[in-house]
Order: sequence, then structure tokens, then C-alpha cells
Amino acid sequence: HMSDLFEKSMRTLELPAVLEMLAQRAVSDEAKERCCRLRPSTEPDAVSRLLDETDAAKTRLGLHGSPSFAGVKDVSQALDRADHGGVLNTRELLDVAGVLTAARRVSDYDAERQGEATAIDRLFSALHVNRYLEDKIRGAILDEETIADTASPELADIRRKMRAAATKGRQILQRIISSSQAKYLQESIITQRSGRYVVPVKSEFKNEIPGLVHDLSGSGSTFFIEPMGVVKANNELRELQAKEEKEIDRILAELSAEAASFREDINLDYELLIRLDVIFARAKLSNKMHAMAPGLSTKGLNLRRARHPLLPPKTAVANDLSLGETFDTLVITGPNTGGKTVTLKTIGLLTLMAQCGLHIPAGDGSVIKVCKRVL
Repeated sequence: HMSDLFEKSMRTLELPAVLEMLAQRAVSDEAKERCCRLRPSTEPDAVSRLLDETDAAKTRLGLHGSPSFAGVKDVSQALDRADHGGVLNTRELLDVAGVLTAARRVSDYDAERQGEATAIDRLFSALHVNRYLEDKIRGAILDEETIADTASPELADIRRKMRAAATKGRQILQRIISSSQAKYLQESIITQRSGRYVVPVKSEFKNEIPGLVHDLSGSGSTFFIEPMGVVKANNELRELQAKEEKEIDRILAELSAEAASFREDINLDYELLIRLDVIFARAKLSNKMHAMAPGLSTKGLNLRRARHPLLPPKTAVANDLSLGETFDTLVITGPNTGGKTVTLKTIGLLTLMAQCGLHIPAGDGSVIKVCKRVL
């Protein structure tokens, strides 16, 4: 019952609206969702660690800007399938490469690290950079529709032959319409019938151009013939297309098996990147609100120039409030619309924010008490 009441109080105090502001500063979908699901920690040590993480990220933002969390997608299900021998499609493999690229970029960002150890260093250090697999996937898959010729020597060879076969077919047709055989044609054009290239032959000359008849004109005066040499070239092309398909499947299967062999590292990278994304969102929100990391106390709270985070900074009244140190009852009086509710809500909301690891819009020296519940 008490926890239901606490949930309701968090909504009344508008914690979800603050978490929504936080989510807007995260990059990946999962990080955004985790921002909205944040719940206050009630352990002083945990709260202290969260605030230290936000501090550390804020310092780094000031020195080096934000790391890039673009392209961080959850690939764990795809990797599980690959681990059971499944073949991933180009989209899934590109998503795997996306996680690896992000891990490498964030790792490069971390290379600028200087000075004292901080609460987020270990998250960076634990990232696995895998240039080998990243380059292998990106070298083989240009985009969802395109496998590169360079994906394998075999594929390059098949495609060279495919281009040759297609050229041969075109040349044969070209020769017919521009040679002495042109007199057998209704007109000197190449056209298509049911996906095959044909020439329109006058019916009385249909035996002069050996090949397959694909169609007849309504009047019967024209035969649409695919010349024999073109039939051969096309059949060769069909066979090569089947070979190409098989080779592409083999390449995707090989890449999938490689990705599966690194799946633990890749899944861990994903988890670390999401956590960093959330922490840097907290730091970005702190900058936006001109906020600070409060001190923590077991006794009471002492807020200096505390502002309500959802009010426009220009009009929000900053209040100094303390409670629980030398006295434990605070009476807030005044006329209607005098700001009593806002003041009460500010105390509650800033406490909840700090316990979520967020900096609070208040002045230096502010202290909050870590509470089991805020009602």
C-alpha cells in the first residue's frame, strides 16, 4: 500500500516529466526507455555513486563534448540465432557492425582521458573494440541491398562473368539490327517480351534468324524472336545468378558465425554503451538546468536557491529551505497562488531527482536527505 502511494506521489511531484526531459537527451532507444523507467535509489551509497557518475560525465562533456552513441541497437536475439547456426540478413549484420563502430568511437573518445580516476572510467575500459569483425562486415555489406564484389574472390569472379554474359547478349542483338540481317526485321529495334530481349522479325523470314519465338503480333505478320546466341548468354546469366545467390548466402553465413563467436563481447558492449548513454544524458540535463550535485545527509536537507525544474528559469523563484537539521517541522504559509505548492513540490521533486542520480537546480552547498519514500 505504501509503495502504491509512493508511485502516486512521484507522479504528483511530476518526476515522469523530468525523466522525459532526460530521455530527450539520450540517443539510443533503449537508453531513452531506461531514462523514463528510472526509479529513486534509497541507499545513500548507491545515490552517491550515481551522482559521481553524473559529475564525471559532466566534466568530460566540458572538456571533450559528448561521445557518439549513434547506431547502438540491441543485437542479442540476432546473435543468439547466429549462435544456433542461423544466417543473419544484411540488416542484422549491419546492426552488429553498428554496435562495434559505436564501441570503437566511444573508446577513442575515452583515449583523451586525463587526471584523476572517476566513477565512469571502468565502463569505458570494459568496451571491446573489434576492428577485425567491424571491417569485415562493412567491407562485405555496402547497404541492406548490396553485397560488395570484394566480399569474396569467388563473388568477384561470378560477377565479372555475369557482366560478360550480359554484354555478349547485347552485342549479338546489336549486330543483328545493324547488319545485313536488318532487312529481315519489321523495324531495327530491340524490345522485350516476358523479360527476354527479342527482335521483331517479319513472318516470312522467321527461319532466317534462328532462336526462340516468344510472341506473335496480333496480325501474325511479326514474330518476336530471341536469337539463339542470346538464349545461350541468358541461360549462362541465369546459372551465374543462382551461383551468385549461393555465394552470397555462404558469405552471410560466414559473417554470422564470426559475429556469433564474439557475441558475449558484443552484448557487453551494447550494455556498456546504453549505460554510458544514460549517464551522459544525466550530465547533459545537468548542463541544461544549470544544476549541481547535492551533498547527501542522513539528518536533513538544506537547499539553497532551489528552483523548480519544470518552470521557466526566468520566472522560477529560487528558495532557500532547510529541514531536519535543527528543526523538523517547516510551516509554509501565504496567500493563494503565493507559491506554497510549488515550494513543497520543489522539495519533493529535487529529493527524488537526486536519488535518481540527477543533479538538482540549486546553488552550491545544497544538501538532500536520502529518503526511503517521498510522499
